[in-house]
Amino acid sequence: MAFPLFDLAGRRALVTGSSQGIGFALARGLAEHGASIVLNGRDRSKLDAAAGSLKDAAHHVAISDFDVTDYDAVKNGVEAIERDIGPIDILVNNAGMQFRTPLEEFPADRWEQLLKTNVSSAFYVGQAVARHMIKRGAGKIINIASVQSELARPGIAPYTATKGALKNLTRGMCADWAKHGLQVNAIAPGYFKTPLNQALVDL
Repeated sequence: MAFPLFDLAGRRALVTGSSQGIGFALARGLAEHGASIVLNGRDRSKLDAAAGSLKDAAHHVAISDFDVTDYDAVKNGVEAIERDIGPIDILVNNAGMQFRTPLEEFPADRWEQLLKTNVSSAFYVGQAVARHMIKRGAGKIINIASVQSELARPGIAPYTATKGALKNLTRGMCADWAKHGLQVNAIAPGYFKTPLNQALVDL
């Protein structure tokens, strides 16, 4: 058991993009402090493996494999969790992607994909979950931004733009939802060895 900095027993956390990488590490950390976890992603086999790992450690875990870039799928997925699994007390908007190439060569379809995955998903899931949290007068939303929310490096300008947008979306969520008892924050990780950053490790 992790050092008891805090106790999340009785709380349920939905973590998007949590079949691997930072998302899975966050889900495991929340579980180690007592939270019941709902893993989310699009690859069912990866989700099953991640859930199995948490169950082997005696944690409470469920799976919801909706696509966070699809508004209707998000709405239906969140409703199903609230109805069939239980209320979402904590949301971690972690789903994200990266695509590295010089800006002058960056494909328009990749730009759209980054926007949907890194920004729209946080809006879709945040809104769907917040509607339930607002009724209960409490909830915690954590958006996973990036050190690139404040910085930039060659080859990832669109990613930097999306993470900057997520930072300000977090501020907007605070402005609208704090009065309803919701706490909204962003975390801006640096570089970790994850599948998303494998290209940097291979340099």
